[in-house]
Amino acid sequence: MKVFGIIGGCAAKAGLARNLVAELSARGLRVSTIKHVPDDVDLDRPGTGSWAQREAGAQEIILASGTRQILMRELPAMEAEPDVDALLARLLPVDVVLLEGFRLSPYPKLEAVRAGQDRRLQAMDDASVCAVTGSAPVAAPVPFLPSSDIGALADFVLAQAAEACRAPGLPAVAPA
Repeated sequence: MKVFGIIGGCAAKAGLARNLVAELSARGLRVSTIKHVPDDVDLDRPGTGSWAQREAGAQEIILASGTRQILMRELPAMEAEPDVDALLARLLPVDVVLLEGFRLSPYPKLEAVRAGQDRRLQAMDDASVCAVTGSAPVAAPVPFLPSSDIGALADFVLAQAAEACRAPGLPAVAPA
C-alpha cells in the first residue's frame, strides 16, 4: 500500500484530504486515511455506556454495528506523534493511505499553506516535504502546486507516495 502525508498549520489540510480522497476514489482506487488529532479529542461522550466503561478502567472498547466499527484504546500519555507504521499495520489493504497531520512521519508529504501566513514552512527543514500547496504561490525550496487543481494534486500524490513499512509484530487486520 502507498502512503502520502498532508501537513500544514491551517485548516485547509482537512479539506484537501477530503478532496483527494474523493478524487482518488473516483479513479477507482481504494483509499484510507489516518488523521492525527489533539490528545483532548474524544470520540465518546459522557452518559454513554462506552464512556462509562472507559471511566471504569476498560483498556479497549470496540463500538460495532453492521456498517461501522471503531476501536478506542486507552494509551499512556506520549510526547511524540503515534507510530504511523503501527497504525498503518492495523488497516485493511488499500491502494493509498493519506496521513493528515503527521508532520514527523518519514513518508512523503504535501504542505498546505494559507496565503499570507507568516510561519516558517516545514519544507525549509524537512526533506520529506515534496511540494507546497495553497491558493497563492509561496517561496519554498520545493514545487508549488495550486490547491484548486485537485487532479494535478492527486497525480502528484500517486507519483510520490511511498510503500508502507509494516511495524514488527503487528500483522495487518484481515477482513471479516
